Amino acid sequence: MTGVRIAAAGLALLLVSPLMTACTAPAPPRGETSTAAGTLCAPPHGAPAAETPTTIDVIEQAYFCILGNHYSSATLDARSLLTAGFAALTQELDRNGRDLPEAAMPALTGDRKADWAAFETAYRKIADQVPDLRDKLAVVTLEAVVAALDDDHASWTHGVRQPPDYYDGDGYGLGLEANVDASQTDGNLDAALPPLFVATVQGGTARAAGPRPGDIIESIKGSAPFVDGKATPAIAALYPRYPEARPVKLSLLRQSTGRRWSVTLQPGLYQRDLATLQVVRSKLLDDDIAYLRVTSFLPDSADRVLRAISRLRKGRTLSGVVLDLRGDSGGSSTEATRLLSAFVHGEVTAYHCTADNTCESLRTDDTVALLGLPLVVLIDRGCASACEHFASAVRDLRIGRLVGTRTAGMISGPAQPYLLADNTILSLPARHHLGPNREVVDRIGVPPDHHVPLTPKDAAAGRDPALAKALTLLHT
Repeated sequence: MTGVRIAAAGLALLLVSPLMTACTAPAPPRGETSTAAGTLCAPPHGAPAAETPTTIDVIEQAYFCILGNHYSSATLDARSLLTAGFAALTQELDRNGRDLPEAAMPALTGDRKADWAAFETAYRKIADQVPDLRDKLAVVTLEAVVAALDDDHASWTHGVRQPPDYYDGDGYGLGLEANVDASQTDGNLDAALPPLFVATVQGGTARAAGPRPGDIIESIKGSAPFVDGKATPAIAALYPRYPEARPVKLSLLRQSTGRRWSVTLQPGLYQRDLATLQVVRSKLLDDDIAYLRVTSFLPDSADRVLRAISRLRKGRTLSGVVLDLRGDSGGSSTEATRLLSAFVHGEVTAYHCTADNTCESLRTDDTVALLGLPLVVLIDRGCASACEHFASAVRDLRIGRLVGTRTAGMISGPAQPYLLADNTILSLPARHHLGPNREVVDRIGVPPDHHVPLTPKDAAAGRDPALAKALTLLHT
């Protein structure tokens, strides 16, 4: 899947309404007929239509959709969108050795319609001279316009392709997961801390090549993953997306033996362990602790958790609940609120606010029966969106304790999808998410009450120090 600001893996699920939303762009600013501007971005009916080439009219439609629907639109300087789009256009020309003297940014005044007219005129002059690049120029321009919002819940989804022989639930890539996960490589690398090491081996060529949990990744394609303690873009090569198929060479260190060696992993399709695909997994720990791993807040996930706790509770007295939200990519804010309602009533779990600070409160559903059990929640940098909604409410409302590491800081707001004229999807948050204390969580994340990071030695030994800490807290 190609997209802009798509949180990898689970962030495609981030708080997106199941219904496509109509987006109406204003009439063309030049008095000319446009195939996109002024046309209703209607929800699809029946099977999705095939994508058509992206054009300047689609870019226009997306531009005005952003200005009409993004929560920051009232205060947004739209020139930043057009400048980013034009920069991407000129860079693509340069990459293809086709730079043109006409490819100079037009003067922008701050008048959104007039600025669009100037941008479109310059764009058409350029595109007409390089017709063979027309489609690619449109794609990179629109990608850059959306990326200029710098919003983790704003995305443009296009070019969706699956590998041949793909089966629902299959994985694609190298077959391993590091302690810096795929979602962090989509714009959250600043929070990554060295060393980089293998956290899990899931399949694919990684399973055959022999890397193990705990192995230090010293270089990726010859580049260091960290320089002066700061993560580098090289880490993204650990998570190739179809159709990327270039091999990835890793230099590894096994601390227990001091062995250093290299492996070359080929991206490809692999079968995941079926257990890892379950949204909710549960088990009993120490005969009195209900442990539940929740991978996303999909519809019905809250009720699945509550049913699982009910089953574990039969015939015994529970001392507490551990909710493992590590790697939970998010989903429905309604599900997050419903699950919170099993631990507290009569509270606001979050606010969704417009740019002028007009806020809608998300309150607990007090028809959900209270469990009356102590709660510990495991979190990490893979906990994003609705997962952070849950974690921030646990912290602010003091209904449990958080153990692990800080969450992703990727909770801009609930995204709504809009269908563009080329049958691609533009997703935008109309409201900004705030925690129960009206604090901003986006870009910051939720800190744990007990900071318990996973180390390479823990991974190599199969230890889970965060879970061990959770059990200690519940027993004391």
